[in-house]
Amino acid sequence: MHNLSPTKLSLALASFCLAATALVQGVSAQESDFPRNEFGQPDFQGFYTFRTITPLQRPRELEHMEVLTLEQAKEWEAYENRRQNRDLIIDSVGGAGYPPGVISYNEFWYERGSETIADRRTSLIYDPPNGRVPPLNDAGRERRAAYQQMVFESAGPEGRTTVDRCITGFVGGPPMIPGSYNNNMQLVQTANHVMILNEMVHTARIIPYADEFDIKQGKWEGNSIARWEDDTLVIETKGWHHSYNLRGMSDQAHVIERFSRADDNSLTYDFTVTDPKSWDEAWSARVPLRASADPVYEYACHEG
Repeated sequence: MHNLSPTKLSLALASFCLAATALVQGVSAQESDFPRNEFGQPDFQGFYTFRTITPLQRPRELEHMEVLTLEQAKEWEAYENRRQNRDLIIDSVGGAGYPPGVISYNEFWYERGSETIADRRTSLIYDPPNGRVPPLNDAGRERRAAYQQMVFESAGPEGRTTVDRCITGFVGGPPMIPGSYNNNMQLVQTANHVMILNEMVHTARIIPYADEFDIKQGKWEGNSIARWEDDTLVIETKGWHHSYNLRGMSDQAHVIERFSRADDNSLTYDFTVTDPKSWDEAWSARVPLRASADPVYEYACHEG
């Protein structure tokens, strides 16, 4: 065995340390190989669309199929695009969930998305495993029945839904869930806040980075705080208006949204809804946000 002089030993150790450091830096660069802003945060800023023909809940006819094959996905797209086409619905017959009668818009006005999501899941919901929103509990059913009765008997705008009154949208949330149109949003980051602008209903959520809520009053879009968990933007929302009732949620709902980089042109949007006044279990969904070259235009819906 050869004995190394102290000088040679020091050089060998230094070389080893440099090589190890370079290896670690190389791995770190691969793990976080995406742009960052001047605050060191992953740069998620931009315009995005979340339109897709993949439904929030797994259709009953696909209840035993979590993922479609490529061929099945093409068949499903063709079937759904035809089924939902408003120009093909006969008023006296109805269709696509509409009873016989007057159909609202023709197909020109719809922008629901025509393709399934890339991983070909049959629902955006992944938990529960059946891909469906859990059944309402007793409190949720009672509240829904009272709400439906109020709308049915309404003698003025106060008795109509907040969507009818252009107070809230049915895609912007939170959480953001794809719908028939206006599936567009903008994300802006600053040192102390993140802003999410949803096209419908022209709602700008200005969210502070904070560890604790400071809820002074219930809001239609809830009270939100944001934080970073490694390279994932996490937004928590609770403290809703007492009349909140979007998609069965109550004023006690707690929504956690997670934004993470999927690739150069898209983010993964993951959310979980917990609401003891509506469901006995939480439910979660995952929605792709694809970068869009188009800005978010004014959505000029207003009550009156």
